[in-house]
Amino acid sequence: MKVSPLDKRVLNKFYAFLGAISVITSIVFLFADIEDKDKPIAGIVALGAIILVYIGIWIHANVRRSIRLKINNSEIEVYFGDIFEDSAELKAISFNEYFDTQVDDKIISKRSLHGQFIEKLYAGRVDALDDIIAADEHLPEMIAGENPTRPAGKKTKYKLGTVCMAEECLLIALSRFDANNKAFLEISDYISCLLAFWNEVDSVYNERTLALPVLGSGITRFRDYESISDQELLELIIWTFKLSRIKFTYPSKVKIVVWEKKSEKINLQKLKDLET
Repeated sequence: MKVSPLDKRVLNKFYAFLGAISVITSIVFLFADIEDKDKPIAGIVALGAIILVYIGIWIHANVRRSIRLKINNSEIEVYFGDIFEDSAELKAISFNEYFDTQVDDKIISKRSLHGQFIEKLYAGRVDALDDIIAADEHLPEMIAGENPTRPAGKKTKYKLGTVCMAEECLLIALSRFDANNKAFLEISDYISCLLAFWNEVDSVYNERTLALPVLGSGITRFRDYESISDQELLELIIWTFKLSRIKFTYPSKVKIVVWEKKSEKINLQKLKDLET
Protein backbone atom coordinates (compact mmCIF):
# COMPACT_ATOMS: atom_id res chain seq x y z
CA MET A 1 0.00 0.00 0.00
CA LYS A 2 1.36 3.44 -0.96
CA VAL A 3 -0.30 5.18 2.01
CA SER A 4 0.78 4.00 5.46
CA PRO A 5 -1.95 3.15 7.99
CA LEU A 6 -0.23 5.66 10.29
CA ASP A 7 -0.19 8.43 7.67
CA LYS A 8 -0.98 11.72 9.41
CA ARG A 9 -3.73 12.57 6.92
CA VAL A 10 -5.43 9.23 7.59
CA LEU A 11 -5.10 9.81 11.33
CA ASN A 12 -6.49 13.35 11.07
CA LYS A 13 -9.59 12.11 9.24
CA PHE A 14 -10.03 9.39 11.83
CA TYR A 15 -9.68 11.87 14.71
CA ALA A 16 -12.29 14.10 13.08
CA PHE A 17 -14.60 11.08 12.85
CA LEU A 18 -13.99 10.20 16.50
CA GLY A 19 -14.77 13.76 17.52
CA ALA A 20 -18.09 13.70 15.71
CA ILE A 21 -18.98 10.25 17.07
CA SER A 22 -18.13 11.22 20.64
CA VAL A 23 -20.54 14.15 20.46
CA ILE A 24 -23.31 11.97 18.98
CA THR A 25 -22.84 9.16 21.51
CA SER A 26 -22.81 11.62 24.39
CA ILE A 27 -26.18 12.95 23.28
CA VAL A 28 -27.56 9.44 22.75
CA PHE A 29 -26.48 8.26 26.19
CA LEU A 30 -28.27 11.21 27.78
CA PHE A 31 -31.55 9.71 26.65
CA ALA A 32 -30.78 6.00 26.28
CA ASP A 33 -30.50 3.64 29.22
CA ILE A 34 -28.30 0.60 28.52
CA GLU A 35 -28.53 -2.27 30.95
CA ASP A 36 -25.30 -3.33 32.66
CA LYS A 37 -25.37 -6.78 31.04
CA ASP A 38 -25.52 -5.20 27.57
CA LYS A 39 -22.71 -2.70 28.08
CA PRO A 40 -19.82 -5.12 27.26
CA ILE A 41 -21.53 -6.14 24.02
CA ALA A 42 -22.22 -2.51 23.14
CA GLY A 43 -18.58 -1.67 23.83
CA ILE A 44 -17.31 -4.48 21.61
CA VAL A 45 -19.67 -3.48 18.79
CA ALA A 46 -18.60 0.17 19.09
CA LEU A 47 -14.90 -0.75 19.09
CA GLY A 48 -15.38 -3.00 16.07
CA ALA A 49 -17.21 -0.25 14.21
CA ILE A 50 -14.44 2.25 15.00
CA ILE A 51 -11.77 -0.17 13.75
CA LEU A 52 -13.72 -0.79 10.54
CA VAL A 53 -14.07 2.95 9.95
CA TYR A 54 -10.31 3.41 10.41
CA ILE A 55 -9.58 0.61 7.94
CA GLY A 56 -12.10 2.15 5.52
CA ILE A 57 -10.41 5.56 5.71
CA TRP A 58 -7.01 3.95 5.10
CA ILE A 59 -8.22 1.85 2.15
CA HIS A 60 -9.93 4.87 0.59
CA ALA A 61 -6.67 6.82 0.80
CA ASN A 62 -4.96 4.06 -1.19
CA VAL A 63 -7.59 3.44 -3.86
CA ARG A 64 -8.91 6.95 -4.49
CA ARG A 65 -8.78 8.02 -8.14
CA SER A 66 -8.71 11.79 -7.75
CA ILE A 67 -8.14 14.63 -5.33
CA ARG A 68 -8.96 18.34 -5.31
CA LEU A 69 -6.57 20.93 -3.93
CA LYS A 70 -6.97 24.62 -3.16
CA ILE A 71 -3.85 26.55 -4.21
CA ASN A 72 -3.75 30.37 -4.40
CA ASN A 73 -7.57 30.35 -4.27
CA SER A 74 -7.52 28.23 -7.44
CA GLU A 75 -8.71 24.65 -7.76
CA ILE A 76 -6.33 21.94 -8.89
CA GLU A 77 -7.74 18.51 -9.61
CA VAL A 78 -5.33 15.59 -9.87
CA TYR A 79 -6.68 12.33 -11.25
CA PHE A 80 -5.67 9.14 -13.05
CA GLY A 81 -6.70 8.93 -16.69
CA ASP A 82 -5.90 9.83 -20.30
CA ILE A 83 -5.26 13.47 -21.11
CA PHE A 84 -6.53 12.96 -24.67
CA GLU A 85 -9.93 12.00 -23.27
CA ASP A 86 -10.16 15.00 -20.95
CA SER A 87 -12.75 17.67 -21.75
CA ALA A 88 -10.66 20.71 -20.72
CA GLU A 89 -10.71 23.67 -23.10
CA LEU A 90 -6.90 23.84 -23.05
CA LYS A 91 -4.35 21.04 -22.91
CA ALA A 92 -0.61 21.29 -22.36
CA ILE A 93 1.66 18.91 -24.25
CA SER A 94 5.42 18.73 -23.72
CA PHE A 95 7.65 19.08 -26.80
CA ASN A 96 11.41 19.32 -27.11
CA GLU A 97 13.35 22.56 -27.52
CA TYR A 98 13.15 22.30 -31.33
CA PHE A 99 9.38 21.80 -31.51
CA ASP A 100 10.11 18.75 -33.66
CA THR A 101 7.22 16.99 -35.41
CA GLN A 102 9.03 14.02 -36.98
CA VAL A 103 7.59 10.92 -35.24
CA ASP A 104 9.84 8.06 -36.34
CA ASP A 105 11.24 6.66 -33.08
CA LYS A 106 14.50 8.42 -33.93
CA ILE A 107 13.61 12.06 -33.42
CA ILE A 108 10.31 11.60 -31.57
CA SER A 109 9.20 8.34 -29.97
CA LYS A 110 5.74 7.09 -30.84
CA ARG A 111 5.31 6.10 -27.18
CA SER A 112 5.98 9.59 -25.84
CA LEU A 113 3.15 12.04 -25.19
CA HIS A 114 4.80 14.27 -27.79
CA GLY A 115 4.54 11.50 -30.39
CA GLN A 116 1.04 10.42 -29.38
CA PHE A 117 -0.21 14.00 -29.65
CA ILE A 118 1.03 14.31 -33.23
CA GLU A 119 -0.25 10.89 -34.29
CA LYS A 120 -3.66 11.32 -32.67
CA LEU A 121 -4.39 14.93 -33.62
CA TYR A 122 -2.26 15.56 -36.70
CA ALA A 123 -2.06 12.17 -38.40
CA GLY A 124 -1.65 12.76 -42.13
CA ARG A 125 -1.44 16.52 -41.68
CA VAL A 126 1.82 17.16 -39.85
CA ASP A 127 2.48 19.98 -42.32
CA ALA A 128 -0.47 21.84 -40.78
CA LEU A 129 1.16 21.63 -37.36
CA ASP A 130 4.48 22.80 -38.81
CA ASP A 131 2.67 25.78 -40.36
CA ILE A 132 1.08 26.67 -37.00
CA ILE A 133 4.48 26.59 -35.29
CA ALA A 134 6.15 28.58 -38.06
CA ALA A 135 3.39 31.22 -38.00
CA ASP A 136 3.49 31.77 -34.22
CA GLU A 137 4.45 35.44 -33.83
CA HIS A 138 5.69 34.87 -30.28
CA LEU A 139 8.30 32.23 -31.09
CA PRO A 140 10.96 34.37 -32.86
CA GLU A 141 11.64 36.32 -29.66
CA MET A 142 12.08 33.03 -27.78
CA ILE A 143 14.82 31.61 -30.05
CA ALA A 144 17.76 30.27 -28.04
CA GLY A 145 20.01 29.46 -30.99
CA GLU A 146 20.49 27.59 -34.24
CA ASN A 147 21.94 24.13 -34.85
CA PRO A 148 22.63 24.04 -38.60
CA THR A 149 24.68 20.83 -38.38
CA ARG A 150 21.86 18.81 -36.85
CA PRO A 151 21.46 15.86 -39.25
CA ALA A 152 17.69 15.42 -38.85
CA GLY A 153 14.80 17.36 -37.39
CA LYS A 154 14.44 21.11 -37.08
CA LYS A 155 17.42 23.43 -36.64
CA THR A 156 16.05 26.24 -34.45
CA LYS A 157 16.17 25.86 -30.68
CA TYR A 158 13.84 27.73 -28.34
CA LYS A 159 14.15 28.68 -24.69
CA LEU A 160 12.80 26.10 -22.26
CA GLY A 161 9.31 27.02 -21.12
CA THR A 162 8.40 28.58 -24.47
CA VAL A 163 4.77 27.95 -25.34
CA CYS A 164 3.30 27.64 -28.83
CA MET A 165 -0.49 27.71 -29.19
CA ALA A 166 -1.69 25.00 -31.58
CA GLU A 167 -5.46 25.28 -31.79
CA GLU A 168 -6.57 24.45 -28.22
CA CYS A 169 -3.25 22.94 -27.15
CA LEU A 170 -0.30 24.60 -25.46
CA LEU A 171 2.91 23.06 -26.78
CA ILE A 172 5.67 23.62 -24.24
CA ALA A 173 9.40 23.37 -24.97
CA LEU A 174 10.29 21.19 -21.99
CA SER A 175 13.39 19.15 -22.81
CA ARG A 176 16.77 19.63 -24.39
CA PHE A 177 18.06 17.23 -27.06
CA ASP A 178 21.62 15.92 -27.20
CA ALA A 179 23.55 14.94 -30.34
CA ASN A 180 21.86 11.54 -30.30
CA ASN A 181 18.36 13.02 -30.03
CA LYS A 182 18.01 11.89 -26.42
CA ALA A 183 15.87 14.16 -24.26
CA PHE A 184 17.49 15.44 -21.09
CA LEU A 185 17.04 18.17 -18.52
CA GLU A 186 18.59 19.48 -15.33
CA ILE A 187 16.33 19.90 -12.34
CA SER A 188 17.07 23.64 -12.14
CA ASP A 189 16.03 23.97 -15.80
CA TYR A 190 12.88 22.00 -15.08
CA ILE A 191 11.81 24.34 -12.29
CA SER A 192 12.63 27.44 -14.37
CA CYS A 193 10.72 25.91 -17.27
CA LEU A 194 7.62 25.32 -15.15
CA LEU A 195 7.70 28.87 -13.80
CA ALA A 196 8.01 30.23 -17.34
CA PHE A 197 5.17 27.95 -18.42
CA TRP A 198 2.81 29.21 -15.70
CA ASN A 199 3.69 32.77 -16.66
CA GLU A 200 2.75 32.00 -20.28
CA VAL A 201 -0.45 30.27 -19.20
CA ASP A 202 -1.46 33.31 -17.16
CA SER A 203 -1.57 35.40 -20.33
CA VAL A 204 -3.49 32.95 -22.54
CA TYR A 205 -5.80 30.79 -20.43
CA ASN A 206 -8.62 33.37 -20.53
CA GLU A 207 -10.68 31.72 -17.77
CA ARG A 208 -10.56 28.32 -19.45
CA THR A 209 -9.80 25.04 -17.72
CA LEU A 210 -6.32 23.69 -18.40
CA ALA A 211 -5.36 20.01 -18.40
CA LEU A 212 -1.75 18.90 -18.31
CA PRO A 213 0.13 15.63 -17.78
CA VAL A 214 2.92 15.04 -15.28
CA LEU A 215 5.39 17.08 -17.32
CA GLY A 216 8.82 15.46 -17.53
CA SER A 217 7.60 11.95 -16.74
CA GLY A 218 8.86 9.09 -18.87
CA ILE A 219 11.22 10.11 -21.63
CA THR A 220 13.03 13.09 -20.11
CA ARG A 221 16.30 12.26 -18.28
CA PHE A 222 17.36 14.45 -15.39
CA ARG A 223 21.14 14.63 -15.53
CA ASP A 224 21.69 15.83 -11.97
CA TYR A 225 18.82 13.90 -10.37
CA GLU A 226 18.67 10.43 -11.86
CA SER A 227 16.21 8.92 -9.38
CA ILE A 228 13.49 11.57 -9.43
CA SER A 229 10.05 10.01 -9.11
CA ASP A 230 6.72 10.85 -10.72
CA GLN A 231 5.48 11.80 -7.25
CA GLU A 232 8.27 14.38 -6.96
CA LEU A 233 7.60 15.74 -10.45
CA LEU A 234 3.91 16.08 -9.63
CA GLU A 235 4.71 17.91 -6.41
CA LEU A 236 7.10 20.25 -8.26
CA ILE A 237 4.39 21.11 -10.79
CA ILE A 238 1.99 22.04 -7.99
CA TRP A 239 4.71 23.84 -6.01
CA THR A 240 5.68 26.02 -9.00
CA PHE A 241 2.01 26.79 -9.63
CA LYS A 242 1.79 27.95 -6.02
CA LEU A 243 4.98 29.97 -6.37
CA SER A 244 3.82 31.64 -9.59
CA ARG A 245 0.79 33.20 -7.83
CA ILE A 246 -1.32 32.58 -10.95
CA LYS A 247 -5.05 32.37 -10.20
CA PHE A 248 -7.68 30.37 -12.09
CA THR A 249 -11.03 31.97 -11.38
CA TYR A 250 -14.09 29.75 -10.92
CA PRO A 251 -15.34 27.78 -12.82
CA SER A 252 -11.99 27.35 -14.56
CA LYS A 253 -9.35 25.17 -12.91
CA VAL A 254 -6.18 23.19 -13.50
CA LYS A 255 -6.41 19.45 -14.05
CA ILE A 256 -3.28 17.31 -13.78
CA VAL A 257 -3.88 14.01 -15.53
CA VAL A 258 -1.66 11.19 -14.29
CA TRP A 259 -1.25 8.27 -16.67
CA GLU A 260 -3.35 5.34 -15.48
CA LYS A 261 -0.40 2.95 -15.27
CA LYS A 262 1.37 5.29 -12.83
CA SER A 263 -1.39 5.05 -10.22
CA GLU A 264 0.54 2.66 -7.97
CA LYS A 265 3.41 5.15 -7.77
CA ILE A 266 1.37 8.22 -6.85
CA ASN A 267 0.18 9.06 -3.34
CA LEU A 268 -2.66 11.52 -3.94
CA GLN A 269 -3.24 11.93 -0.22
CA LYS A 270 0.26 13.38 0.23
CA LEU A 271 -0.54 16.24 -2.16
CA LYS A 272 -2.79 17.78 0.50
CA ASP A 273 0.39 18.99 2.21
CA LEU A 274 0.88 21.44 -0.67
CA GLU A 275 -2.40 23.27 -0.16
CA THR A 276 -2.35 26.97 0.67
